[in-house]
Amino acid sequence: MQKGKLWFLLCVLIAAFHPASARADVVVSFYSRELNVGFSTDFPHAFVVVRGQLADGSAIDTNYGFTAKSVSPAILLGSVKGVMETRDPSYYLKSEKQFEVKVTEAQYGGLLKLVEKWRLLPGKSYNLDKRNCIHFVSEVAQVLGLKSEVPKKLVRKPGGFLQYVKSLNPWLGK
Repeated sequence: MQKGKLWFLLCVLIAAFHPASARADVVVSFYSRELNVGFSTDFPHAFVVVRGQLADGSAIDTNYGFTAKSVSPAILLGSVKGVMETRDPSYYLKSEKQFEVKVTEAQYGGLLKLVEKWRLLPGKSYNLDKRNCIHFVSEVAQVLGLKSEVPKKLVRKPGGFLQYVKSLNPWLGK
């Protein structure tokens, strides 16, 4: 083997195993939980689960959903205090994963900024028809580069909404 090729191969091997060349391996899964008949206290109904490992080796295993701070019939009458929530894994294990997206570390950073933005919304930030869990998940999809919007007819239908997002992004599969 020529000296130049050997040197090149050595450089490639060093780069491959150097920590700076490590890549993030983060997956964001989009979940829905259909509303039960009657008034359900299991909120949020649309949320994301984030799992994986960053380039620095940090593990990620969390979830985010936006909901009313206190679930009561008041949410049917107008805006109430909202809260960013992280649920126990048993919650999403009883929910339906609609699709998942592998994201870059930069996209993951954008997701964290969005979560913080929603966490800091002032006052009565939750509104069943104007700013609910579906609206939050729609913005997550947009931050991750997906086409997403919330049609009025799907504002209270988390599973239908996520199926709609899949239809706008056919590469997500069936």
